[in-house]
Amino acid sequence: MDWVQRYGPDSQPTAEEIADYINSPLWAEINCFLRENYEVQPSCHYSSCSAQPGWNVKYQKAGRSLCTLYPMDGFFIALVVIGAREQTEAELTMPLCEEYTQALFSDTAFSAGGRWLMLSVTGEGVLEDVKRLIQIRRKLKKKEQA
Repeated sequence: MDWVQRYGPDSQPTAEEIADYINSPLWAEINCFLRENYEVQPSCHYSSCSAQPGWNVKYQKAGRSLCTLYPMDGFFIALVVIGAREQTEAELTMPLCEEYTQALFSDTAFSAGGRWLMLSVTGEGVLEDVKRLIQIRRKLKKKEQA
């Protein structure tokens, strides 16, 4: 049973059910990264969008989207929108990214205020790329030294 059939609009999954469905240590890693570095909590939303319907997990900081995470069977998709003001920095970062991420960035047209990058996070390399792109959207705060 796929995600949309399992959890319809009136059946919001718990955090544990989402993690069980994705069944990847990368899920815990991205959530931990976002919570610890940006001091944010996730919020679940149901989307009827034909591109990626169903429940998703959004992270926002100061009213700006950091990313939206879409549960898939065995992995997840991370949507990171690179806006006009982040475009140059993202282009300069691309050589550090996986070939998959570079190709996706190159093939994704700028529309509706940005490049809407839907990255299938199936390995550690792509996860690191997602973290880089999120940090372009919102810089990490420097940790206070004790």
